[in-house]
This record gives sequence, structure tokens and C-alpha cells, in this order.
Amino acid sequence: MRDPRIKALGIAAAVFAFDRFSKWLIETRVSVLDVHNVIPGFFDIVHSSNRGVAFSLFHNSTSPWRTTLLILAAVVALVVVGYMILRSTHADRLTLYGLALIFGGAFGNLFDRVVRGAVTDFLDFYVGEMHWPAFNVADSAVVIGSALLIFDLLKAKREPART
Repeated sequence: MRDPRIKALGIAAAVFAFDRFSKWLIETRVSVLDVHNVIPGFFDIVHSSNRGVAFSLFHNSTSPWRTTLLILAAVVALVVVGYMILRSTHADRLTLYGLALIFGGAFGNLFDRVVRGAVTDFLDFYVGEMHWPAFNVADSAVVIGSALLIFDLLKAKREPART
């Protein structure tokens, strides 16, 4: 049987590749001023640059250490998650795939931050004047991966203990 950790690393690589490809499309074909309306009143494709972290936290920080600290935090997170993947010889598939999605997404955003000093966001969801902060494929992978981990933890608590 094939080692599930190899499949998890393949998922992480696929997330990274799809994230890079989607950001490249936006960076080369959509100007910062463009708004491509996909679903009126709900979803647009935009081109924004986020120097902060999720939901633009720290985007407006003027600290000269902001980018360095964010890069260091991402590297530490990647090392921890990578270690968890490699040590997960008997992990549930949901856990392993959740970790893989988080790893691929975190690596995608880290790549942007190292190369450009900011992360490209382009998925813009809203209802009327209420906007969710723009995000990208990497962000989506991290959120979905986190949801899989939470689901797996909750599922484990509901199952009766085996004696």
C-alpha cells in the first residue's frame, strides 16, 4: 500500500501549484483598478495586495519588522505542520489531508511574502456593502484544512471509546 504521507505531500504541492498559477493569472491579467463582476451583488475578481496576514491584519503596520516577523512565523508554522505530516504514520486521512491543505496554503502565501513582500488576493465576496476581505486559493486551503482538522477532532470525541 502506498504511504498516505506521500499523497498528503502531493496534495500540498498541488495546492501550492494551483495557488501560484491563480495568482500569476491575476498579477499578469488583472490591474489593481479592475473589478470583474462574476456574480452580481455577491462575487467579484479583483487584484489586491495584502502586506499583512489573514483578513488584512497588520496590513497598515508601519513596523520595519512586519514582513520579517510574518515570514519567520510562517516558516515556524511550516516546520511544525511538515513535521506533523512526516510523523503521522497512523493518522486519520482527514487529519493528514487537513495538514496537507494547511501546508500547501501556508507555503503559497509564504512564497508571495518572500518574493514580493505581500500576498496577492483576488476573491472578493460581498452582500450589498458588506464585504468579506479579499482572499486567495492559499487562504481557502488553510481554512478548509483547518475545518477538516476540527471535524476530525469532533468526530473522534463522538465515537465511543474502544476497550
